[in-house]
Amino acid sequence: MSVSRHPVALRLEQHVGGATRLLATVMALPLVDGIFPALIIAGALSSPASILETGLLIFGGSATVAVILAEMEGTRREQITSVLLIGAFIIPIAGIEAVFAETLQTLLAFEVFHRFAGLVILAVAAKTASSKVGEYLPSPSIIVGLGLVASFDPSGARLIVDPNVTTILHAAAAAGTGVGFALLVALFAPRLRGAVDIDRFRFGSSVALGMLAIDVLGLLPTDRPIALGVLAVTALFAFDPNAGDADAETAVGEPDASSAALADGGDSDSVSEPANAADADADSDAGYGYPGEDESRAPWL
Repeated sequence: MSVSRHPVALRLEQHVGGATRLLATVMALPLVDGIFPALIIAGALSSPASILETGLLIFGGSATVAVILAEMEGTRREQITSVLLIGAFIIPIAGIEAVFAETLQTLLAFEVFHRFAGLVILAVAAKTASSKVGEYLPSPSIIVGLGLVASFDPSGARLIVDPNVTTILHAAAAAGTGVGFALLVALFAPRLRGAVDIDRFRFGSSVALGMLAIDVLGLLPTDRPIALGVLAVTALFAFDPNAGDADAETAVGEPDASSAALADGGDSDSVSEPANAADADADSDAGYGYPGEDESRAPWL
């Protein structure tokens, strides 16, 4: 990418053309590769904090920030319109996947699939942190598929005709959180574009994803939203309000010595005189060659 070489966005950019289409692919990817349904089945949307974590880290995340700040062009209104159009189909699809996830949950052994849900988030975190590491890891869809095979248990299978409205609302709220996050980034993009270190935010987001995976696996001895705390600290350290002004000063630059001399009324010949004088002195030196050959130079020179 032009500013931040985000591993996930770079891989998608090879198959998708256009910044808006790339953003739509990045934000819809959790719905396609099975991460979001896995989180629904694992019960990762049971509280407001978990909904916020899922929305910010899964649908929002560093890839969304990188695409908006580094790739999207046009006016602020055009960028906001693009994000709203993307959200118009992401949020309903998230609710639909919640309906099918309830039926799918009756076919699976929850304890087994719960572990695979944590592993798929860890894989996404590793791919986000390093493209080199991501080359050796299976894709999230493969991990979800293995989890479905390993946890398949048709003994309690049943078709849920009357889905849980609460689950659907939680899924839509998580997707809406991600869309709202993207809207905020697009709204303040002119200010954030020069003040946010995208690569630093990307690495911190991968750590927050790892904390979310540990939480899903039940390895954290607390119910506090640790991943949200890590993400907040990441945003704080990635934001430098003076970075934009420093970049502008660097772009303007300071005049060098030759430019200053010319500005004061000197000519270009007088500016280069010291270098020419040094060469003349070097040519006039003698007596450092072979003995008896005053005009010769030593072989290593």
